[in-house]
Amino acid sequence: MKLSIIIPVHNEENYIGEVLERVFALQLFCEKEIIVVNDGSTDNTNEILQRLSKTNIFKLIKHEKNWGKGQAIKSGLSECTGDMIIIQDGDLEYNSNDIPLLLNKMAGDISAVYGKRGSKRWPKRGYHYIIGAKILTVTINILFGGKLTDAYTGYKLFNVNKIGIDLLKNLKSTGFEFEAEVTCKILAQNGKIIEVPINYIPRSKNEGKHIGLKDVFRGFATILSCYFRKK
Repeated sequence: MKLSIIIPVHNEENYIGEVLERVFALQLFCEKEIIVVNDGSTDNTNEILQRLSKTNIFKLIKHEKNWGKGQAIKSGLSECTGDMIIIQDGDLEYNSNDIPLLLNKMAGDISAVYGKRGSKRWPKRGYHYIIGAKILTVTINILFGGKLTDAYTGYKLFNVNKIGIDLLKNLKSTGFEFEAEVTCKILAQNGKIIEVPINYIPRSKNEGKHIGLKDVFRGFATILSCYFRKK
């Protein structure tokens, strides 16, 4: 069994080095491949990645401009060969030591395992992000019959053999609405998604947070589009 780890990165010079070191050191019961997608970074991210590539094995894809998280993930998917795929953000909001927790919950009839950010894991500075995520999650549950608490978590482990690689590669989203689209598409094909509590430390916009209010509206539009397409 092989796990593909896609790491989309945009202007993460302060974090990407430590993120990769943690992922390189991660001990798993399966083979792993690491795909890093530099999504048009304009800081020193590319230099850091080039330096790390000299002493570590990972696939590196470079976008000449910033296309968005969803597009970066899709570029990474083109290089994936694993039976399972997980997205690891290029900052330190998510702890890669939680990956085994998700892997241990994956079974044959499960399409995806999501890392759930519980209330105790949300400092006050992240309250406005969780409100938007909760509203979008409730909307998905109502329209697609889900029972999720955190559809917008960045930690999603996909069972490729269950959902099919084409579902992932054919997603339309280029930004953070990827989280909504992939969840809707899995639920639309009666896929089973379970959640596992994880560690999460949100950062503020001043610290490089990329997601904003516009992404909430894009999320709603994506959910509604998925809903009416299945009708």
